Amino acid sequence: MSPKLQLRVIVTVLFVLGLGFAAYKNLLLGFPLNPGEQEQVWTVQAQVQMRTTGEPTRVKLNMPDMTKSLYVVDQGSAPRGFGFHVETSGTDRLGVWESRGPMGDVRLIYSARIYKGGGLPPKRPEPEGLPVPPTFDSVGADAADELLEEAYRYSADAVGFALRLSDTIMHAKEDANVRTLLGEVSTNKLRAEMIVSLLRAAEIPAHTLRGFTLGQSKRAMDLETLVELWDGDNWVVIDPRTRVAGMPAQFLPWQSGDEFLYEVEGARNSKLSFSVIEDQISARSLAIQSARNNGSSALYLSVFSLPVDVQNTFAVLLLIPIGALVVVVLRNLVGLQTSGTFMPILIALVFTQTELITGLMLFVTIVGVGLVIRGYLSSLNLLLVPRIAAVLIVVICLYLAMSVIGFRLGLEAALSVTFFPMIIIAWTIERMSVLAEEEGMRDVLMQGGGSLFTAVIAYLVMTNNQVAYLTFAFPELLLVVLAVILMIGQYTGFRLSELRRFEPLSGVK
Repeated sequence: MSPKLQLRVIVTVLFVLGLGFAAYKNLLLGFPLNPGEQEQVWTVQAQVQMRTTGEPTRVKLNMPDMTKSLYVVDQGSAPRGFGFHVETSGTDRLGVWESRGPMGDVRLIYSARIYKGGGLPPKRPEPEGLPVPPTFDSVGADAADELLEEAYRYSADAVGFALRLSDTIMHAKEDANVRTLLGEVSTNKLRAEMIVSLLRAAEIPAHTLRGFTLGQSKRAMDLETLVELWDGDNWVVIDPRTRVAGMPAQFLPWQSGDEFLYEVEGARNSKLSFSVIEDQISARSLAIQSARNNGSSALYLSVFSLPVDVQNTFAVLLLIPIGALVVVVLRNLVGLQTSGTFMPILIALVFTQTELITGLMLFVTIVGVGLVIRGYLSSLNLLLVPRIAAVLIVVICLYLAMSVIGFRLGLEAALSVTFFPMIIIAWTIERMSVLAEEEGMRDVLMQGGGSLFTAVIAYLVMTNNQVAYLTFAFPELLLVVLAVILMIGQYTGFRLSELRRFEPLSGVK
């Protein structure tokens, strides 16, 4: 395999891996592509208020289930004198409060933090045999038969049958059969329960599903009732009010079928109430929390698994490849001359700490003074290593002098001089001095100016909010940066600066 073909294979693999991992994190884990994106979260609270009389008290509260679009984090709490634990039985989860002998009015609070996406809904077992048909009186039986016959005629399967029944029972207020079964006054809950009864009469396993549609903050919420039926292969949820099949995206199921909502032993005058508070959090924080709750290996092996101080370090280090890409583009495609390859990148990193104008002024001052002193040292005919060591000491002395004088004059920006890498500065002064002796000051100014221009462009790119966010949240995109650099590495055509240089040869005036 030729080197050119090998490079093409490597570049293709890097593109696929980098973009593939980024797409996985964005589409499946929910990591946003833009910084500052916000997502909704809700805190749902259930309160059980009761009066205790000194008897052993036990309270059970059915806890909400997750869905594919909602993730539930329990936050149950117990007041003084009560213990709290969670019991599981099959797919049921119960919050249980217990106390040996409480006295007086008691308020028990269960809270759940609800996040969008990443939920693990309970796996409900298949129904065992046919459901027990409901019992109607003779008049009700005739009305039920007519409703079932009409729904059967205008449907093709169990779901369509249930939707047709919902349309008739929830919305046909003048239908005589509906009035016969429900009476003149009925609630949505009673209508949903009647739909379940008729489905069972048609030998379709079904039950009610009660919960909330999460939206804006509310101090008092009422349970809504949906219908869940077995279509022969899966449990399917339908909303009788909207006649739509499928679990609503923001519906939080709290009670299914014959599950009790809450149960109190050893107290009286109990009452259950619900409230919800809506909040906004960072979409990236939400994605991290969801991945952590699900035990995602992508998070376990990512930068977000590191301590916060180490993450802050990598937030800076991950920008270096972006600076390297800028240097490669400006040198190999534009044809700009720089003093070394890495010096512009390091100077750009310094600019991120000192601010651009301050950094430029400090850099020009240090290098300018350093060149003057280096010129004097060259007149002493020193050997290379002692001369470079002397320049390094001079640079440190310049740092100290600028910091002290600037601080005394109230110019705290001068203290930022310590961010400049002294070894790189000393070596830059040495290289520019040698270049001035061999080629002249014109080349020094071109390389020095090119280095500063490259550092400024790299600084502007590296401090862009979008770029900084993508490199930290999606470090796998650096594989794409590597692929682009490898592609540029084989470019042997004209640089932009050479187009003007060879313009007379083109014959264009």
